[in-house]
Amino acid sequence: MKPFQALRLQLGRLQRLAQPYFLPVEETRSWQFLLLVVALVAVVVGLTLLLLTGTVALTGALIPELRSRFLPGVPEQVASLWRSPFGPAVMVTMAAGLGCFGAFRSKLRQGRWLPWVLLGIIILLILVINGINVGISFIARNVDNALVGYDQENFWKIVGIYAFCLVLALPIRAMQSYLIPRLGLLWREWLSGRLLNRYLSNRAYYLLNPNDESAEDIDNPDQRISQDTASFTTTSLSVTVEVMSALLTFFSFIVVLWSISSQLALWLLIYSVGGTAVIVFASRKLVALNFQQLKLEADFRYGLVHIRDNAESIAFYRGEKQESREAERRLGGAIRNYNRLIIWEALISVIQRSYDYFSRFLPWLVIAPIYFAREVDFGVFGQASIAFSQVLFSVSYIVNNIDRLASFSASISRLEGFQGKVEEISGAMATTFTGEFLTGQGVPGDSILVSHVDLVPPGTGRTLIHDLSLEVDRHQRLLVVGPSGCGKTSFLRLVSGLWPPGAGTVQRPKEGDLLFIPQKPYMLLGSLREQLCYPLPANRFSDEQLRHVLDEVRLPELVHRYPDLDIKQDWPRLLSLGEQQRLGFARLLLNSPRFVVLDEATSALDVATERHLYDLLLEREMAFVSVGHRPTLTAFHDTVLELDGQGNWRLLPAAGYDVGQPASGA
Repeated sequence: MKPFQALRLQLGRLQRLAQPYFLPVEETRSWQFLLLVVALVAVVVGLTLLLLTGTVALTGALIPELRSRFLPGVPEQVASLWRSPFGPAVMVTMAAGLGCFGAFRSKLRQGRWLPWVLLGIIILLILVINGINVGISFIARNVDNALVGYDQENFWKIVGIYAFCLVLALPIRAMQSYLIPRLGLLWREWLSGRLLNRYLSNRAYYLLNPNDESAEDIDNPDQRISQDTASFTTTSLSVTVEVMSALLTFFSFIVVLWSISSQLALWLLIYSVGGTAVIVFASRKLVALNFQQLKLEADFRYGLVHIRDNAESIAFYRGEKQESREAERRLGGAIRNYNRLIIWEALISVIQRSYDYFSRFLPWLVIAPIYFAREVDFGVFGQASIAFSQVLFSVSYIVNNIDRLASFSASISRLEGFQGKVEEISGAMATTFTGEFLTGQGVPGDSILVSHVDLVPPGTGRTLIHDLSLEVDRHQRLLVVGPSGCGKTSFLRLVSGLWPPGAGTVQRPKEGDLLFIPQKPYMLLGSLREQLCYPLPANRFSDEQLRHVLDEVRLPELVHRYPDLDIKQDWPRLLSLGEQQRLGFARLLLNSPRFVVLDEATSALDVATERHLYDLLLEREMAFVSVGHRPTLTAFHDTVLELDGQGNWRLLPAAGYDVGQPASGA
């Protein structure tokens, strides 16, 4: 891809990530967003001029002596601005900027005024600091001339003015240092919430495979939502503020530099453009290496988290060596890539330092001849050096920050790629499962009705079950049996609505009337109360109800161990699988759905406890679909769905069915 195409693509990604916080993408175009940015700058410049004029007028009226001492020449400069076309033009531009915001006021809702106001204040502070810096360059010139001329009285007067500028600049810098990360924090909160909402909407988190290392587009969504989002918002604002500051610095000091020597200004522009071109060309590899480093670091961290989450299983297997090899493999990938990154960063650093060192000679080479010709005073050397360094710094922004910009570019690619993928999956799922009830695939009802369905796992062409038709109403219980890999759990996914049918229609109860209980119940990060009530609100049931349901599923010792139901523990580690399965049934009884889907939900329990739990479901007249291998399960079901793994199936009465018999074709 050509450099300009790559830049355009990256700017498009940046716009898709950044604009929604300031202006809704769905209702506006990118040029409208850029128009508001320009309008904001115009408004801030106008306000700055008005504030400067007001400050000069107020100090002249109240403390004229201090104004003449600390603001020498400033009132005259302000008056000349208003006499020239510049002042009225700034006011007209400011009015136009305010008009733009007025025209877009209907779109600046849901708190979107706040970031614009904060960004405007930040730009205002940059302008003020820039003005102070320009003043300091003239102060430095006068200090040098006073020293050369042995003018002690004038020297101390100028030093007093310099001290006044520093005192004025310190609180402005402090406010700027606070507002930039504060705006970044607000932006991160909004963007993380937006991505999290899309990630958890329409089961995008379920379809997205975050751990497929062969996939090149999306990996480690946890890192992208947390770390990449924080890095993006912080760096975006820093880069934006720095670019604005660089532009303002350039326009402010190029005038000063041009007034000293137009030749020096021209040489500076040629030098900076050439240096930037060299550094951009040499640093293209950095973007790819930074992108890969983020992925490899996240993979390594995920491997360590996996070890932590499965510590007991690893200990039982004595699998430390295997886990160590896998962790070292992931670490090795990150180390090798980082080593290449170090080499390229060292090369870029040499170019940067060479660029910086040679730039120090330019002012001397250009100013020295005109100084020796007595065309300028000695103070011009100091002022020229300050102005030259400020302009060089502004036009060399890319050179000085190339490694940071490369990392930022990689972060943009990862975060925008994740956002686009999640929105794509969420949109497809919304169409599939919302449109499902509009295109004949089924409507919510009082039964589970499967009509001429082909069960095909998403992303594969393998048909697990062909032309299946059955019904489970409020008074029926279905047991699904068959050899391993025949599609029993896949059938439950179909019934629960996680997978769409490859053909045919599925009618299932409305949301809330059907609950799925897996073999290993989900244990959330929360209290015992939240575990029991999930997914309902934790305040839905009283302590007495929760303790009673624990007694019903034969977990009274859990109440004795943890009398405080709000205690938070590492429940998957503390509770055995049998205890987790009983807790899953307690959760089921509290939710009280009309239909239940059970995937070997009693496999870790003894036969007596299993019978007791199924009796609880029968007492509550719940319809259920079960997957299991135990012969004792047939006593709780009316019908058996037998699968053979070749797409064939048959429905048989549960009474007298032998679970151990081989399945046969329909």
